[in-house]
Parts: sequence; C-alpha cells; structure tokens
Amino acid sequence: MTELLYHTDSYLREFSAKITGVDSEQHGVFLDRTAFYPGGGGQPYDAGQLLADGKTYTVTKAGRGNIHILAEDELPPVGAKVRGILDWDRRYKLMRTHTAMHILCGVVWRDYGASVTGGNMEPLSGRMDFEFERMQKELVAEIEERINVEVAAARDLRVAILPRAEAFQIPDLIRTKINLLPEGIPEVRTVEIIGLDLQADGGTHVANTHEVGRIRITDYKSKGGINKRIYVELEAAPAG
Repeated sequence: MTELLYHTDSYLREFSAKITGVDSEQHGVFLDRTAFYPGGGGQPYDAGQLLADGKTYTVTKAGRGNIHILAEDELPPVGAKVRGILDWDRRYKLMRTHTAMHILCGVVWRDYGASVTGGNMEPLSGRMDFEFERMQKELVAEIEERINVEVAAARDLRVAILPRAEAFQIPDLIRTKINLLPEGIPEVRTVEIIGLDLQADGGTHVANTHEVGRIRITDYKSKGGINKRIYVELEAAPAG
C-alpha cells in the first residue's frame, strides 16, 4: 500500500520515499509514499521529477495504482531512496480549478437543486454537466455572479477521512447522478467548502476559495434531454 500524502496535504511540493516496485511494461515505479495525484474524478494526473542516486527522472504521469511513469530508458531499482518533486505550477492550477468546480456544483445544488451528471477539467478550465430542464443566457449570467460571490466570501475548505458508515450518514454526500465510490472501501474522504458544499472527493484543492480567483463561464450548451453543460475558465493567477 502506498501512503497517499496528497490526501492530507495538497500543498506538499516535495517528499522523500522509497521505491517498492518496478513495472518495466508500463515503464514506471511504485513508491511507499507519494504526493503525486494519479488522476480521477475528473482531475488529471500530476507530473514532476524523482531524484535518485544523483540522477533526475522525469515523471511524465502519475497513473492508476499510484504508478509513476518515467521518461528515461533506465529505471531506478527497487529499494532506492528518492526525492519526489511535483510540477507545482500544474498542480496548483489544477487545485484552483478543482475547487472552482466544487463552488459551481455547490451553488447549482443549493440554489437550483440540479444534480451533476458529468465533468472534466484541465489546468484553469473545465466543464460540468447538470440536470437542467432549460438553460439560457440570463440564468448562466446569474450562476456566474453567484459563484464569484462564493469566491469573494473567502470560504475555508476542510478535508476529513471518515469511516464509510459515518460518511454515508451525511445527506447529499454524493452529488453525481451515479455513485462513483468503489464498493467495499472502508473509509471515505470528504471535502467541505465550509458554509457551501460537502462532497465525497479524492482530489486536491486549495485551502480557501479566494485562491481560486474569478471564475468565468465561457459557454453553455445542451447535451440532450435535461443534460446541460457549463464551461468555465480561471485567470492565470488569482487577484491579490
């Protein structure tokens, strides 16, 4: 089992670890602990570097099973001690974007009662699908105004890891139309935007909504039936 450092500290940029396995077919290594997020729940994977025995290895992708895919031909051996360094610019943009998506989800759920039917993101941009009967320009402008009120409110975020039974006592914990949590997991990680939103979530987030910066809704469209898609973009750096 790999200790998932990103679950408790999204701001960890560097960490020490030991290689516990090598996968020559995927051309990657496994670590006893990692801060690299492997992707999931719409959030893309992390990238960065591993330093081992005086050599620098490029982590092109952190993947499923917490494998770290390396660019170099030669892989470091099992047992080697490494220093992991995240591509922090990419990670922080993804943290801001992921929190922006939760702000959008929280506002739409609170004010319009619409469930999420899908979503995806890249650094500083994303899209989210909701169950809306109709969507028009005036409604989209209203949603944009309301989500930016929540950014300006500077709401703190809080992460908790709860026993499964306790977590599922929380009303509306799952905001997606389909429950994506694996069966049988003993614990559930939750991310709360205090005063706005509380969801089961495994990704990385900023500590306060003010770090997100202004959110702009760039487009919206119908994806058939009552499925409506909203596209958002963030500024390169948050104001202030």
